[in-house]
Amino acid sequence: MDLNLSGRRALVTGSTGGIGYGIALALTELGADVGVNGRTAERVEAALARLRGEIAGRTGAGSPFAAVGDVASAAGVGALLSALPAVDILVNNTGIFEPKPFFEIPDADWQRFFEVNVMSGVRLSRAYTPGMTTRGWGRVIFIASESALNIPNEMVHYGMTKTAQLAVSRGLAQAVAGTGVTVNSVLPGPTLSEGVADFMKQMAGVEGDADLDALGRQFVAEHRPTSLIGRLATVEEVASMVAYLCSPAASATSGAALRVDGGVLTSIA
Repeated sequence: MDLNLSGRRALVTGSTGGIGYGIALALTELGADVGVNGRTAERVEAALARLRGEIAGRTGAGSPFAAVGDVASAAGVGALLSALPAVDILVNNTGIFEPKPFFEIPDADWQRFFEVNVMSGVRLSRAYTPGMTTRGWGRVIFIASESALNIPNEMVHYGMTKTAQLAVSRGLAQAVAGTGVTVNSVLPGPTLSEGVADFMKQMAGVEGDADLDALGRQFVAEHRPTSLIGRLATVEEVASMVAYLCSPAASATSGAALRVDGGVLTSIA
């Protein structure tokens, strides 16, 4: 199986922590030079130091680099594009979530969630994908969620943006058909990232240190009872799926929405 990404340049948005960091590490391990993205130079440099420490001494690893920029705004995307005009692999991972009852979600929140979760990927894909088609090879991945198909009662506005990502991903895949560029979505289920840990503690009313595995199992039992694994996924489990889709081995997979949801979704297709 050809998973080698040597010589490829990648950008993973929102990759200073959580799933994004896990993806950046996985792609670097496969040989890609990966742009670690975050809003501040301080967070990016800290993530780069951590990543370089993890790959130190590994044969065939790529060279991670800083890709600072707030992709949640048009201006931030423009600044990032000026510094990094071309990539072979784009992973649209940046996203926000927040539990809030539907009737308490104001217009500003709906607009903010759409801008961050959807338009960040739209703008970057619109800018980077034409170059991929010209070169005859590329990978675009949208990190969506099982919430795209299983809208969560506790954050409908988040689910809406994830459904929109599936539509954008499929439409872009059709637009670049036959060019050597593939476009796919990945649908993680509840995953034990830093943000989800804080989210679970907030929902459980817990402050400070907590048994995150126990909290995760409790959350899954109460809020995602159809899960077949009965626990949160790990960041590494999600990153492995993304890394495969970015590799040459996944050349016949495009326009797809692949699940890493632990079986939460009950539909066959």
